[in-house]
Amino acid sequence: MKCIYYLASTLKSTQDVSDDLHEVGVEDFYLHVISKDESGLKKQHIHSSNYLETLDIVRDGFIGAALGCVAGLIGISLLMYFKPLGPDFEIPTLVYALLVGAATLFGAWEGGLTGIATENKKLARFHDDIAAGKYLILVYVARNQEATVRKMMDERHSDADMVAIDSHCVNPFTGVDRVTQRAATRT
Repeated sequence: MKCIYYLASTLKSTQDVSDDLHEVGVEDFYLHVISKDESGLKKQHIHSSNYLETLDIVRDGFIGAALGCVAGLIGISLLMYFKPLGPDFEIPTLVYALLVGAATLFGAWEGGLTGIATENKKLARFHDDIAAGKYLILVYVARNQEATVRKMMDERHSDADMVAIDSHCVNPFTGVDRVTQRAATRT
């Protein structure tokens, strides 16, 4: 799957893009619009984005889990080295595994909480456009559907600029680079 990013300047243009994308077979599940005008999207029945797309919950959750796991491993290493319960007391391996698991889950939870307060890193390049009132349209397409969608958008919606293509739309650690319309037609 690829995620193609289009930027439209008006709600009417966004509505037209949404209708035409539905005509070529793109379902609401694969079409998300990010805008500061959420109420306008709802009134026009345009599928808006969700928190997983606009916030960094997943990315920061994974980072928190990794840090929690490292902290848990350091913690059990210290327990094994210092033997606080005495040199003859053997702590079962299951206890060590549970401690690392608990630290990992706590880290994931804390990372998720941090992610709730953070804008998605992939959308940071479009922050100023969205703040200015533009509409960022995310279209998730399968490889066999990409040419159809791009052709339809080129023919019918010259007012909506293709600004990025993300080939790994499910990977929260990849970045998205803005492209110009001319550069995007070559990819």
